[in-house]
Formats: sequence, structure tokens, C-alpha cells
Amino acid sequence: MNAYMSASRWSRALLVAAVVVTPTLAGAQSTAPGAKIGLQDAIGIALRQSVLVKQSENAVASSTNGVSEAKNAFLPSLNLNTSSARSVGRAGTSTLGSSTAQSLNTGISSSFTVFDGLRNVNELRQAKLDVTATTSDLTRARQTAVYTVASNYLTLATAEGQLSVQKENLAAQEAQEKQLQTLVKAGARSISDLYQQQATTAAARANVVSAERDVELARIALSQTLQLDPRGSYDFVAPTVGDVSGSVPKYDLDSLLSQAFASRSDLAAEQTRVEVAAVGTKAAGASRLPTVSLSTSYNASYNSAAASALGAQLDQNRGGSVSLGVSFPIFDKGATSAAVQEAKIREDNARLALADQRQSVALDVRRAWLTLESTRQQLTVALAQQKAADLAVSTTQARYQVGTSTLLELTQARASQLQANVAVVNARNALAFQDALLPYYTGELDPTKALLGT
Repeated sequence: MNAYMSASRWSRALLVAAVVVTPTLAGAQSTAPGAKIGLQDAIGIALRQSVLVKQSENAVASSTNGVSEAKNAFLPSLNLNTSSARSVGRAGTSTLGSSTAQSLNTGISSSFTVFDGLRNVNELRQAKLDVTATTSDLTRARQTAVYTVASNYLTLATAEGQLSVQKENLAAQEAQEKQLQTLVKAGARSISDLYQQQATTAAARANVVSAERDVELARIALSQTLQLDPRGSYDFVAPTVGDVSGSVPKYDLDSLLSQAFASRSDLAAEQTRVEVAAVGTKAAGASRLPTVSLSTSYNASYNSAAASALGAQLDQNRGGSVSLGVSFPIFDKGATSAAVQEAKIREDNARLALADQRQSVALDVRRAWLTLESTRQQLTVALAQQKAADLAVSTTQARYQVGTSTLLELTQARASQLQANVAVVNARNALAFQDALLPYYTGELDPTKALLGT
């Protein structure tokens, strides 16, 4: 097994496994500055600290609370009622005097909705479906966090590969400059060749500085993605990408699309929201049906004007009642019709959002597939260019040594070689990236299958 196959399968396994290990990673320690951070470590940090993931987790918690609230609507209410009053008035018609009396009323009451047009049933169904939708959103948020980290790491790997190419080119230019210095001293070459070579070496050195800057920018992007302390310095260890020219399989676009339509959690979330809206339409029409409620109460009273003591009066003046109420809607000023119409509009918008999401998923998969095929061809061309450029440099170098070629021709040959080497690094990493992250576009992040491939 070549180096890329190990790296590619390892990367894909990490992308898949990270989505299901969040609870374990949630208790991990914060990353200290200076620590080495590999791809797997970075995925764990992202799943723990990603703002998008945290917001999605909060949304799931909120919708779960909504289910509890909807279930509680089926429970009866229970109230303890107590009131006290003081009354002032004449004690009788033959006197002008007045008297005061204290009264106390206490009791307990309960009410229960027997039937409300199935509003409470539909609201519970809505709440449960909302949990399903937000859970699907959370799954996609985790996948997106993994995708972003992997993308950042492959950007870093590409930048490091380009830096290596630029350093190799600088070493070759410096060696050529030293050789020219010897030849100029011996009178075998003109001083103008040395000056020209010194300029070429300086340009190669500037390219190394620029490549080093790109590497640092890639590291900064990773720090931002992982929400790390910007004051710290971290050692990000990018995966090594080897020869992938013949190891990436061919994919059928129709199969990829079918898999995406079946597996994408964001598409499943939109489908669930259509169901939520449809149930909401039923709940809105519940007001057209009668409402049946059951009420019961038990009370006792006391009045200081009576001769009996407090305990005796509370015992004598006690009683309860049970009532069954039925309410038939006749005219509600069009409120129910307006509510149903508004619910139907929300349902239609949910269907439009589902159709739009389905289109976006299809385009995502098609774009990823086209990019994969394009980079496959680009790598083939780049490898051919690299082989030809290497031969051109060795041939021109030999001719320059015997004086049958000019320094300009050698410089041009080395420039073509540098361009070909950079193209190979770009195409190789792009192909590895598209292949390793294709499950993100199709939504088929199956940890069992991916781990068996490692």
C-alpha cells in the first residue's frame, strides 16, 4: 500500500469517526500553545469549540424542551385558592351601631382538556419533528466542522509542499551560482552570466520567503477555525500526501447523487420541516372543532359573624363540584381561517426550501465530482510536464557545461521545471482533498465502513 492510500483512507476515517465521537471529545483538555496538533486532534478541537456546532447543540436542547412543554399540555391543571375579606355594616335595623366580620374562603380546583380539536396532539407531533430536524442540522454542522478542518489541513499541506519545491529550486540556483563563480574566475564564462544568475538566485530566495508566508497564513487559518488563542504558537502537523495518480477510483455521478439524496442530513432536515409545517396546518384548523373540558373544585368557608368556631364552620361549609364544559365555535371573526391560511403559506415555503436544498445538494455533488475528475486530469498533465521539464533541465545543464547552451536557456528550463513541480503539488493535494472529502458532499459518513478501510 503506497503512502497516499494510507493517508487518504486515514483522513477519510477521521472525517467520519469525528462526527460520532463528540461526547468523548467534549471533556478533553484545552490545547496548550506549542503543542503538536495533528488532523485527528484538530477535528476533536473543532467539534468541541466550533460556534456552529455549539449553536446547533443549543437548538437541539431548545427543541427538546419544546417536546416536554407539549407533553405537559396533556396534564390537568391544579390550583389552590384562598381569599380573605373583612365586611363592615349594621348589625340590625333597630340600632345605629355597626359591626365587622372576617370571612375566609379556601379550596382546590383542577381542570383538564378532554378534547381541543387535536390541537395538543398535533403540537406534540410538531415538537417531536422539530427535534428530528434540529438533530439533522447538528449532524451536518459536525460534518461541516470536520470538512473545514480537513480543508485547512490540506491547504497547509499544499503550502508546505510548495515551500519544499521553492527551497529545492533555491538550492539548485545557489549551486549554479557557485559553479558560475568558479567558471568566471577561470575565465570560462563572462561576468554577465554571474550577474544574471545572482538575480535569478535572489528571485528564488524571495519565492521561498513568499512560500513561508503562505505556510504561516495557513497556520493562522487553522488557529481561527479551531478558535485557538491567537497569542499562542501551535505546531500543526499536516498529513503527507504521496502519489495519487493511480489510486483514486472513478465515481459514477448518478450513484453519487442518489447517495446524497438519501444520506444528506441537511436535506433530511428540510424534509422534516415540511412535515412540521403540514402538522402545523392541522393544528391551526383545530379551532373549527368543539372543545371539551372537565373541571372540578372543592371549597370550604368561614365567617366570624357566625357562632360556630373556625374548624366547625370549615367542616359545615364545605363542598365540591364537577363540571363538563363543551364549547362550539360559531364565529371567531375569521381568526381560524387566517391562521390556517398563514400555516399553509408556511407549509408552501417549507416545500420551496426543500426543493431549493435538493437543488443545492445536487449541484454540490456535481461540482465535487467535476472538480475530482478535473484535478485527476490536471495531475496527469502536471506529471507529464514535470518529467519533460526534468529532462529539459538535465539536457540544458549538460549543454551549458560544454558551452553549447546559454545561461538564459538554462534559466528558462529551470523556470519551467519549477512551474511543473508547483503544478504537481497543487494537483496532487487537490485530488487527495476531493477524494478524501467526497463523503461530505454525499453525506455518507459511515464510521464502520471507513474504519475498516484503514
